[in-house]
Amino acid sequence: MKFKDKTYGDVGVITLKGKLMGRPETDELHDEIKAMQGAKIQKIVLDLEGVQWINSVGVGAIMRCYASVKNSDGTFALAGVAGKVSSILVITQLSNFFKTYVDSKEAIADLKSD
Repeated sequence: MKFKDKTYGDVGVITLKGKLMGRPETDELHDEIKAMQGAKIQKIVLDLEGVQWINSVGVGAIMRCYASVKNSDGTFALAGVAGKVSSILVITQLSNFFKTYVDSKEAIADLKSD
C-alpha cells in the first residue's frame, strides 16, 4: 500500500494505491489521518481510486479513520470508490454510511464550500 497526502486549503486528501488488507498499511493509514488532524485539517477525503482490493481488516481501518475524524468533529468522506472496493462497501452496507464522491476533485469542491 502506498500513500500520498495533500492539502487543499482546509481539506486533506489521502490517496491510496494497492491493497488495503492488513498491517502495517492499516496502521500507517490511521497514522496519516492523525498527522492531518495534528496539522488542524478536519475535512479528510480518502481517495480509494487506486485501491485494487480491500478485505475486512481494510474496512475496519476505514471505520477507525472515520471514527477518529468524527470524534474530533471533523468531516470524513470517500472518493473514487469503484470495482471490487465498491462491491465490498455495498455488501457490508457501508456504501450508505459514508459520504462518497466520484473523485477527489468533486470531494474537494464540495467540502471546501462547507
